[in-house]
Amino acid sequence: MLPFFVVPGDDVREPVEAMPGVERLSVDHLVTEAGGAIELGIPAVLLFGIPPSKDEAASGAYADDGTVQQAVRALKAAYPSLVVVTDVCLCQYTSHGHCGVVVGDEVDNDRTLDLLARTAVSHADAGADIVAPSDMMDGRVGAIREALDETNRPDVAIMSYAAKYASAFYGPFREAADSAPGKGDRRGYQMDPANADEALREVFLDLEEGADIVMVKPALPYLDIIRAVKSETGYPVAAYQVSGEYAMVQAAGERGWLDAEATLMESLLSIRRAGADMVITYWAREFARVSQKRL
Repeated sequence: MLPFFVVPGDDVREPVEAMPGVERLSVDHLVTEAGGAIELGIPAVLLFGIPPSKDEAASGAYADDGTVQQAVRALKAAYPSLVVVTDVCLCQYTSHGHCGVVVGDEVDNDRTLDLLARTAVSHADAGADIVAPSDMMDGRVGAIREALDETNRPDVAIMSYAAKYASAFYGPFREAADSAPGKGDRRGYQMDPANADEALREVFLDLEEGADIVMVKPALPYLDIIRAVKSETGYPVAAYQVSGEYAMVQAAGERGWLDAEATLMESLLSIRRAGADMVITYWAREFARVSQKRL
């Protein structure tokens, strides 16, 4: 699964400095790039949106003409068979950069659920096949599942970021998505890297609330969690090979410190070997090209 960062406007291509080879794209270029991915055999994309403006209510997340909503409509019109997955979170859309509604100095979990559900429904209405809540609020999968069912969208699947750790590997992503928190951090709602037991508790809660796919993020530093989740649940497991994993190899490869192609293939193999049924990776196109070359 190939992630894309989508921005407003036309004919926009903005290189992400911390992620060599990755760009923020306007919808017109997104459609072109997605077509190229399909030709390589990549069946699915994951969309992150950057709005034209931000506010405390994250209104760009659920606007009918929002960046992601426009992107979904364009992709499904051009490529009906492409599986379009949308990230459901508020951090890119809030003026403070946190993943939920902030009251005082704290994120209000319950007040955030309504906005997440509203965002998921707006993505489904635009044509998304799968919505992927990444906020880590308690109860958000249940709230989204209920909202989708009430709006006659029971066929839209939920891929939950069920075991999302408060990781140092997210740094380049926050540049790409313009989503760094203005103050504080996200350790209050993301998971402690030292706590393996919490992952299974969170995963089972999301499955009980209606998740169809559960995700572990990051991937390579948490192969043990991927294996445990797959072994204990038997459900489809996604693993996100995050921006820091990508940036490290790209930087080392550019300097000749390691063979970037061999490293990306080995790292993706290890994630699949650990039990991931699907891998979200910025290397999806490179993996497809190398795989075709080796056939």
